[in-house]
Amino acid sequence: MLGITLDAGAYLARLQAELARIDAKDLERWADLIYDAWEGGRFVFVFGNGGSGLTASHISEDLGKGTLRSQDVHDDSMKRLKALSLTDNLGWIMAVGNDLAYDQIFVQQLMNYGRAGDLVIAISGSGNSPNVLEAVAWANRLGLITFGLTGYDGGRLQQMQQHGLHVDVNDMGMVESIHLSLFHWVLNDVYARMHREGRYLPA
Repeated sequence: MLGITLDAGAYLARLQAELARIDAKDLERWADLIYDAWEGGRFVFVFGNGGSGLTASHISEDLGKGTLRSQDVHDDSMKRLKALSLTDNLGWIMAVGNDLAYDQIFVQQLMNYGRAGDLVIAISGSGNSPNVLEAVAWANRLGLITFGLTGYDGGRLQQMQQHGLHVDVNDMGMVESIHLSLFHWVLNDVYARMHREGRYLPA
């Protein structure tokens, strides 16, 4: 944990340095894939463990509600972005974890919901969470699009994913914070494209 040895000023400096190392092309690709899913009427599935699981919930909520304008909320004709966090169905997670194995909690849900062309956003700071890897392996086999959010050395997830964004720092708190912080740019970019606002105003 970097905050054990770094004071507040040094921690902020390190955070700024890590943000500066992010590849903007990976961030843009993340936004492209979500926008493409919306445009094609496909699902976006998000999952992870612990803090990353809560990041998955946050991402899913923002993609569902945060891509709507106030005038869209009662518009039945509005094409909505279909996002689902697989961390939020507690009954299913507990049943699968108890009756099968914990590494099955995400893949079993994907087997019910997912289909070729859907987007999977898999979050694992270490890149080695078995339940995340099981789901990504299945998604790759069945023709879904996989995007990984990783930290540390990227682990197996970085090797398995089709696309991804890597935070190359050995501190889980900083990795998780950067993942969520960067997502908010992705959300804004997707929103602007959906509604032709900001940089995407028609010429």
